[in-house]
Amino acid sequence: MDGSGYAFVGDVVLKVDKTNNQIAARLAGSFSLWRKYGPERQALMRAQLERIKDSPGVSKDVYEIASKSLAA
Repeated sequence: MDGSGYAFVGDVVLKVDKTNNQIAARLAGSFSLWRKYGPERQALMRAQLERIKDSPGVSKDVYEIASKSLAA
């Protein structure tokens, strides 16, 4: 597993966020259960959440989902 699927979803979240932040926030929520997976998948999902959260210009909605997912 190389994490390319998770990276793809992360890319889509950031792209959609520019036009529809509500849909992007829902997509970002797909990573919210990252703690329920094994360590390798956890690391890959957490990396995407961090990337989404730290992206310049990310919407408030997407930032909130990513931040809460990491903090929970």
